[in-house]
Amino acid sequence: MPPRTVVIGVDSSTQSTKAVLVDADNGRTLAVGRAPHTVTGAAGARESDPEQWWEALRTAVRAGLAQSGVHARTVTGIAVAGQQHGLVVLDSAGRPLRPAMLWNDTRSAPQAAALTAELGGPAAWTARTGSVPVAAVTASKWRWLREYEPDTASAAAAVRLPHDFLTERLAGTAATDPGDASGTGWYSTASGGYDPVILELLGLDAALLPPVAGTGAARAGALTAEAAGALGLPAGIAVAAGTGDNMGAAVGLGLGAAGLLDHPVLSLGTSGTVFAASRTRPASPALSGFAATDGTYLPLACTLNCTLAVDRIATLLGLDRDDAAPGGEAVLLPYLDGERTPDLPAASGLLTGLRHDTTPQQLLGAAYEGAVVTVLRAQDELARACGLDPADPSVAARPLRLIGGGARGRVWVETVRRLSGRPVVLPGGDEPVALGAAALAAAAADGSDPVATATGWGTGAGPQLPPLPRDSETWERICSVLDRAFVPLLGGS
Repeated sequence: MPPRTVVIGVDSSTQSTKAVLVDADNGRTLAVGRAPHTVTGAAGARESDPEQWWEALRTAVRAGLAQSGVHARTVTGIAVAGQQHGLVVLDSAGRPLRPAMLWNDTRSAPQAAALTAELGGPAAWTARTGSVPVAAVTASKWRWLREYEPDTASAAAAVRLPHDFLTERLAGTAATDPGDASGTGWYSTASGGYDPVILELLGLDAALLPPVAGTGAARAGALTAEAAGALGLPAGIAVAAGTGDNMGAAVGLGLGAAGLLDHPVLSLGTSGTVFAASRTRPASPALSGFAATDGTYLPLACTLNCTLAVDRIATLLGLDRDDAAPGGEAVLLPYLDGERTPDLPAASGLLTGLRHDTTPQQLLGAAYEGAVVTVLRAQDELARACGLDPADPSVAARPLRLIGGGARGRVWVETVRRLSGRPVVLPGGDEPVALGAAALAAAAADGSDPVATATGWGTGAGPQLPPLPRDSETWERICSVLDRAFVPLLGGS
């Protein structure tokens, strides 16, 4: 039976756009349209032309419509969940003045350190915004732009995040949401708005920023005739305010006030991300204390080096990504792009513990282990920030939900199980970010609660794998190397 009502959730990530067409009545995925992005840059720079995101969105939506066979008139809403932190600067006509600086652009690390000091240190930042500036945060990139490209900064008529840029193209009006805004560094999770003290510190006029929409069923507006023609959709359908990709994933997994709590999520993608829903505002310098799109909070820690870094090691070794074995005595920390958690923007990859009998498969396995230990240590920090002891048996027994490309990789899943010693849930929804965006689109169209909608769709459910005995020997060996190798950078003695 053809669907009565269809919504479209868009995941605009670092590498690609995915547009998922969803039956709004039951959450059934009808089709997934895809289009790639291009990322350029060297020596810490990572940039993309925002116009290609728009072209990719058009391509992906049209491809999804063609695949699904549904009539465009059944579509009632669309929402975008986009990669966080990217800096998009526009002229008065809404055209990009330069390529967007992406979240994994590390050039602004010195500016992040300077901003931290200028406001009074990490505690001052977490008290106001919930997070301490790092190179990934948009505020650091804006400071870098003012220092290195002052003419571009002065010419900016609008400053947007990636999802803001696309939402504005759809609705014709500017809007953001509390979740994605909380990753800029200039939005206060304490006050629920842009922080005037920080804006003054940055030399950023609040008039350049989009209005912050409400939570849950917030609408940015209606699809313009121009955007409708580009996408092949009816003009006037609901355009949700959307959110950041991590917040979108949380909605898609049913995390939040209307859904599951205390279920930490590990997202294994280009970056490794761990987050959980919380009704208490987190304020720890060790993690990002984001807001969630439904009015709760989303404490999060993110590592720069995950699947992309391990795939690079596999390529260097001439191996398939699944041709790996436990690392033995070898330790490989694949910090190929610096690192964000721990905050080591100048770090590089490190290999130690080689023996005559070390095999290429063990080296690749060691890269998996190094990436997984880094993510799991971030998970422990998140638990502590939420008032939990990660060594408490009741906490350690809670399942980890694995999403992202790595969750479909045998070696990734088994490495997480072996090094965490915890049960692992593999949610059945293949595209949690886009499904979360689809739930936001449904909410914008009919006023429903997006988390409750996603929970009803069952997109966060999936098979649970039992725990494996924890490989404490490998864990302790990697942690020892990490702490000894990087203690000067971490400020220890």
